Amino acid sequence: MEGRTEEPTDSVDWESAGWERLASHVGRIRLPGWDATTGLVVGEGAALLIDTGSSLREGVKLRADTRTLLGAGARVTHIALTHPHFDHVLGTAVFAGVETYGAVGLDTVFAYGRDALCEDAARQGVPADEAAEAADVLVTPHHRVSGEWTLDLGAGRQVLLANVGPAHSGHDLAVLVPGSSGSSGSSGSSGSSGSPEIVFCGDLVEESGEPQTGPDAVPGRWPAALDRLLELGGEDALYVPGHGSVVNAAFVRAQRDTLAARFGVS
Repeated sequence: MEGRTEEPTDSVDWESAGWERLASHVGRIRLPGWDATTGLVVGEGAALLIDTGSSLREGVKLRADTRTLLGAGARVTHIALTHPHFDHVLGTAVFAGVETYGAVGLDTVFAYGRDALCEDAARQGVPADEAAEAADVLVTPHHRVSGEWTLDLGAGRQVLLANVGPAHSGHDLAVLVPGSSGSSGSSGSSGSSGSPEIVFCGDLVEESGEPQTGPDAVPGRWPAALDRLLELGGEDALYVPGHGSVVNAAFVRAQRDTLAARFGVS
């Protein structure tokens, strides 16, 4: 990927839409219910949505939010799904005509695991009819990421999709938004010129609770996946967990060590 780009003057009013600003062109929202994160990276004529919520109803709300944020005539053009759990994927179908990305193998989970996904959503509190409707129209990723994949969103903005699993699930995808070098009249989320690297971690990192280990987790690989996140972002990056507040590298490293001790791996 190319190095840092220039940080433009803000053109997205994140706060008015109820989103958290991470950089001039990057924001996220913590969805109600399961506190799952959805992110948005805005380019020029293109925009990447990261995860789509727990139902079609939540997807519709996200679609309306993103149209407000992007302005007239603009829309989400790409979606990255961080892992195949209901609270991160069931809203995808409302975004018609969007190029969808996921870790290789996600397509197999969606092809053969729809009933299990629906049952998990209902068990966790999604109304059964809504869970079934969303599972029926579940969108299989058009693009399967086996290593790394660079998306060009225009305006010099490139985003790296990295398959870093298995760990929290069998198919974990991280999204790296490179930092910017800054320009006069603007500032990054850290309050200084430019903005840091931003890593959307999915549920590899959780801040609002203990990391969850479901039946598709691969605990022995989880610490290595967090090492990879730290390699991607570095010491000064913002790390956006699947649930909870934005954290720093020290938090990710501490969670990595806790998981290593919990699962008896180095």
